[in-house]
Amino acid sequence: MPTLARRHLVGIGATLAVAQALFTALPGLAAHRPLLSVWKQHRSVCCTTWAWLFQSAGFTVIIHDVDDVAPARAAAGVPADLAGCHTARVDGYTIEGHVPVASVVHLLAQRPALIGLAVAGMPRGAPGLELAGALTEPFEVVAFDADGARRPFV
Repeated sequence: MPTLARRHLVGIGATLAVAQALFTALPGLAAHRPLLSVWKQHRSVCCTTWAWLFQSAGFTVIIHDVDDVAPARAAAGVPADLAGCHTARVDGYTIEGHVPVASVVHLLAQRPALIGLAVAGMPRGAPGLELAGALTEPFEVVAFDADGARRPFV
């Protein structure tokens, strides 16, 4: 079992504190627990850890362990170049890869006309990967919509 460095625990705690504060401060979101359905490959520990962050932040989480995430990803409208290691759906939006909890809470508060958000690939240090002990690398949350338009999501 990997040993958690203090900085990783602090990062996880900060993520949860910000998400919970946003969740309770935004009208409508605190009234219900959004359902986050996650499709991930069997034995993917980082995806399970990522889902736990959402559960800790007040989401109801259902995990679907599958042999191949590609069919769920395609059904959810994720462009191939934005593929991450898991695909999720919440309140009509697609969440692809290790998108931070705070970004999803912000998305649900704004309700923009998007298919969803993505963090492509497997960036080190992204939510759910803090436990790996890897150095953090920058990653970008990308908003994507049905006509193929993309933009950074902040």
